[in-house]
Amino acid sequence: MRIALFQPDIAGNVGTILRLAACLGAGVDLIEPMGFAWGDRALARAGMDYAQAIEVTRHIDWAAFEAQVQGRIVLLTTQGGTRLDEALFRADDVLLLGSEGSGVPPEVHARADLAVRIPLVPGLRSLNVAVAAGIALGEALRQTSGWPS
Repeated sequence: MRIALFQPDIAGNVGTILRLAACLGAGVDLIEPMGFAWGDRALARAGMDYAQAIEVTRHIDWAAFEAQVQGRIVLLTTQGGTRLDEALFRADDVLLLGSEGSGVPPEVHARADLAVRIPLVPGLRSLNVAVAAGIALGEALRQTSGWPS
C-alpha cells in the first residue's frame, strides 16, 4: 500500500504523512512540483527521523508518476465518490491525496480507478490532508490485513 501526494503545498503535512507511512509500513510518492523545498524545516520537524525509515519516491510530474504506478489509484476526494466505509480496498492500492490548496485537476479525477470520500458532518468542508490520509490508510490496512505485526 502506498500514499501519493499530488503537488503538496504544506511541508508540515508531508512530514506528518511520512511519519504515518513509516510507522504503518506504507510507501510514499510525492508528485511535484511541491509548494516548498524538499529540505524545508517544517518537513524535517514533522517527519523527524522517520523519513529515513520509509521508501519515498519523488516524481517530477503527474505523467512520471502515472507511468510507473502499479495497482489502482484510489483518489480521496471531497467531490463525491464512494463512501470510505463502503469502499473495498486492495493491498496494492495507491491512496492519492490532492494538494491542500487546489486538490487535483479534472484529468487526475478522471484517471482514478476509485474515488473515495470520508463522510463528514453536513456543512463542514474537509479534513486536513494528513488526517484524511491516516483515516483512509487505517481503513485500507484493516480491510487488507495489512497492519504491521
